[in-house]
Amino acid sequence: MSTPRTSTSSRMAQFKLVLLGESAVGKSSLVHRFVKNQFDEFRESTIGAAFLTQTISLDDDTIIKFEIWDTAGQERYKSLAPMYYRNANCAVVVYDITQSESLERAKAWVKELQRQANENIIITLAGNKLDLEQNREVPTEEAEAYAKEAGLLFFETSAKTGVNVTEIFTEIAKKLPIEATSNKSKTVKGVDLTKSNIESNSTCQC
Repeated sequence: MSTPRTSTSSRMAQFKLVLLGESAVGKSSLVHRFVKNQFDEFRESTIGAAFLTQTISLDDDTIIKFEIWDTAGQERYKSLAPMYYRNANCAVVVYDITQSESLERAKAWVKELQRQANENIIITLAGNKLDLEQNREVPTEEAEAYAKEAGLLFFETSAKTGVNVTEIFTEIAKKLPIEATSNKSKTVKGVDLTKSNIESNSTCQC
């Protein structure tokens, strides 16, 4: 993972990112891998949503701070989702490559975001659990073709091994309208690992 560099010419920008997807597809594990570079095989379910932050550094000395809302996947929390994706700059919609129905649910989330979220929101489709390739139900070509048709970024990932996790957030950062929001900073702080959960002290694979 890139570590921010201290520079008198660094630009800093802050963006809101939301994770959406069916329960147990690995949303919390993805963000936990990104924020702390750790994986917990037995994460408990997220209740409501969890809030985390992380910063990354781009090659042009731009520092991006993500304010990440990790939402619960259970149906009973679905009505809360608009509160978290409202005004979000970017979203990662996660499905499980070993569960074909989770891709259909992901497609529903994409449609909802395209209909109700910020019209300029950057949406990434992430097929998680690549470490379980032997149990794959969703062909890469199928998901990739859908993502291309819908105008989404697309990655297959493994929160367990870390494959493509940082790459997702780096690619999103490159697509964000940094010029409009960045500012000069003489002092650039290091990676922000601050975490405070909303409604729960647990995060999960849901």
